[in-house]
Amino acid sequence: MIEFLKQPWPWYIAGPLIGLMVPLLLIVGNKSFGISSSMRHICAACLPANIPFFKYDWKKEAWNLFFIAGIFLGGLIAMHWFANPNPMMVNPSLAKELAQYGITDYSSLVPVQLFNWQVLFTLKGVLMMIGGGFLVGFGTRYAGGCTSGHSITGLSTLQFPSLIATICFMVGGYLMANFILPIILSL
Repeated sequence: MIEFLKQPWPWYIAGPLIGLMVPLLLIVGNKSFGISSSMRHICAACLPANIPFFKYDWKKEAWNLFFIAGIFLGGLIAMHWFANPNPMMVNPSLAKELAQYGITDYSSLVPVQLFNWQVLFTLKGVLMMIGGGFLVGFGTRYAGGCTSGHSITGLSTLQFPSLIATICFMVGGYLMANFILPIILSL
């Protein structure tokens, strides 16, 4: 059983487990599955400023903070006790393409050549980590939710704005992966 937990789970197991969270949250507490709202709740709880966006009863949404804490704790447990000791398996054609940019070390969950302290303070690191983080945060707020909120909960509850957001996420991801990321990696 432990060996099964150490392996990456196939989509037909992980996908339905994530998908079943939507009806479970709706049935148990009439709650929507989503991650990005938790940052707003944390800011509302920790910032005593008079910012109207953060002035609401965040305690009614405390369940979301426990949900996020569970995700974080689950990640720590999986990393510590269930980590797969084998290097990440990367499709050979992708590995060949990434090798053109000097990315060859897959001994971690992320390519070591991209995610380390030395790269963070370069133009490539600033663009990928700080710029990417800003765009994800801005986009999440602008879209009124994150990919999990729109693509899992929104689509399952037949929300048309979530369909539009999900299409935009997919198009944006395609454009980023195929056109923008190669430019950044070649810096």
